[in-house]
Amino acid sequence: MTLELGIDHFGDLTHDASGQPLSHAQVVRNVVEEGVLADAVGIDFIGLGEHHRDDFAISSPEMVLAAIAARTERVRLGSAVTVLSSDDPVRVWERFATLDALSAGRAEVILGRGSFTESFPLFGYELADYEDLFEEKLGLFAALRDAHEAGRPVTWEGKHTQSLSDVTLYPTLEGGSLPAWVAVGGSPQSVIRAAHHGLPLMLAIIGGPAERFAPFADLYRRALDEFGKPEQPVGYHSFGHIAATDEQAIEEFYDAWFASVSRIGSERGWSRPTRASFLHELEHGSMVVGSPETAARRIAAGVKALGASRFDVKVSTGPLRHDRIMTSIELYGQHVAPLVRDMLAD
Repeated sequence: MTLELGIDHFGDLTHDASGQPLSHAQVVRNVVEEGVLADAVGIDFIGLGEHHRDDFAISSPEMVLAAIAARTERVRLGSAVTVLSSDDPVRVWERFATLDALSAGRAEVILGRGSFTESFPLFGYELADYEDLFEEKLGLFAALRDAHEAGRPVTWEGKHTQSLSDVTLYPTLEGGSLPAWVAVGGSPQSVIRAAHHGLPLMLAIIGGPAERFAPFADLYRRALDEFGKPEQPVGYHSFGHIAATDEQAIEEFYDAWFASVSRIGSERGWSRPTRASFLHELEHGSMVVGSPETAARRIAAGVKALGASRFDVKVSTGPLRHDRIMTSIELYGQHVAPLVRDMLAD
C-alpha cells in the first residue's frame, strides 16, 4: 500500500507571540490557513478532532473541513476523531457525504469514542452506556456503509439508536464509497471490533514507542483473516513538532507540551510532567519532535514497526503558536515526507 503522511489538529487554544491566548474564533480561522498550507506543500491528509471544552476550539470538524475544502485541491479531509458514541450515525454519514460532495471525493471519517467525556451529558447520553453506545452506533454506521456501497436501502433495529426501514441517505457519493477508520487507543476488544466490521484501524498513540502497538496491528490483521474480511490499512497518530534543528524544535514545543499535559494530567490523576520525563519520551517514545532528519527517522521506524500505510502527526499542542505550527507543517510536507519515503524505499 502507498504510504500516506498526514496531520491532525484539535484546534488547541493557541497563544500569540506575547503569550496571550487567542479567541476560539481566531484559532478556527488559523486552522483553516494551516489546512490550506498542508495542501500547498503536498501533505496527504488533515484530520480535525472534535472537542467540547474551553481548551479546544473545534466542536464541529466538518464545518471547518468544508472551509478548507473550498480553498484546496488535493489534501484529503477527515475527522480525528468523530465521537460516534454521542453522535447520530445517520447524521455523521450525511455530514461527511456532504463534505465529500464539496471536496470532490476527498472526505473520510475516523470514528472513535474520544478521550474526553464532555459530549455525553452535552448531548443527553449516559456514561453508563459508554460501551454499548459505541458498539451499536458503529454497527449502524457499518450497515449504512454496506447498504450504500451495495446500492440498496438500509433497515436497522435499534436500542440506543433509531430504527430504520428501507432508508436511503443523501447526498449519494459520486465515488461510491466513504473511507471510514476506527480509532483505537490500545484495547484488544476495540481492535477486534474494527476488524469485525472490516474498517481500517487507526492507532492513537499518546505515549510510548510505536513498536509497543505492534501486537495490536498483528491482532487486527489476524482478526480480519478470521472474519473473512479483505486486507485493510493500519495507520497511527502521534504528537510532534518540526523546526530547523532538534534544539529549536524542543525549545518551541516543550512549554506547550508541558501546559497541555499538566492540565489534562491534573484532571486524570497523572503524575506531574517534568523536563526529564519529556526528554525520556522524546528518546524512547513515538513523539516526532526535531529537525526534518530526526522527524523522518522516527516516522520511518514507526511505520516499519507497525506495517503502517498512514502516519498522522498532531501539529497542535496546547498553546503552541500558529506561526510555529505553520513552519512545522511546511517542513513536514517539503522535507520530512520525501525523506521518509526515501528511507522506506531502501
